[in-house]
Amino acid sequence: MTAHHIKLAKEDDGIAILTIDRPEKRGAMTFAMLYAFIEKVREVSADDAIRVLIVTGSGGSFCAGTDLADLSTKPGETRGVRGEAHEGDVWWPLVSCPKPVIGAIDGNAVGMGAEFSSQCDVRIITPRTRFAWNFAHRGLVPDTGAGSWLLPRIIGPSRALRLLYSGAFLEAEEALAIGYANAIAEPETLLDAARAEARRYLASSPFSIRRMKELVWKGLERDVADHMQAHVTALSACFKSADHKEGVASFLEKRPARFTGK
Repeated sequence: MTAHHIKLAKEDDGIAILTIDRPEKRGAMTFAMLYAFIEKVREVSADDAIRVLIVTGSGGSFCAGTDLADLSTKPGETRGVRGEAHEGDVWWPLVSCPKPVIGAIDGNAVGMGAEFSSQCDVRIITPRTRFAWNFAHRGLVPDTGAGSWLLPRIIGPSRALRLLYSGAFLEAEEALAIGYANAIAEPETLLDAARAEARRYLASSPFSIRRMKELVWKGLERDVADHMQAHVTALSACFKSADHKEGVASFLEKRPARFTGK
């Protein structure tokens, strides 16, 4: 079993760090690791004490994709997919997580690793970070569907298709230039940079952040009329929330807000 390679650390300030910790295999995912990863994200989603999730790797790598040695134990003709199409948190666990998700990505993010990077809300990388959606080299399509749906919406269809067709690496500087990465930090300061980014969100209402994230991601698949209906529902809920009351009170009283997410 390799599930122990997925580690969740909860810090005192509401930040949690989920680490793919298998440096000897460059973070390559086995079936057991994938299921553990999904379960840890579910744990974060359900824990009100966690406000922001940082996802990272170890040993100079993020995730080298699926462990092909593990994959080969199940013949393709009989191998099933990981879940039903409607099971969003199985396919896109980081999108389904209602908390902000920051990818702190060092080294290679290949295959499933690239897919997980697309599911992050924000990506902070290092100069040696490289992304590759190399599924065409294995006779596959992007394995979570993120590369074929999320990636074109992040960087545009033409750029996405070029990466998908070729399986070529997207290097750090180009990732930053095209907006796929949000910032570059040196490897030794990567987690500090991710924590600093996370702390920017801690000053905001968890109640509103949860609804903002859902509005943005779901908005990519809805027409304007449906989006505005969801917007009105979310805004009405915000007006009635304790966080809105606290946000107004803290402004009038000239003090930091003490949000509860309620």
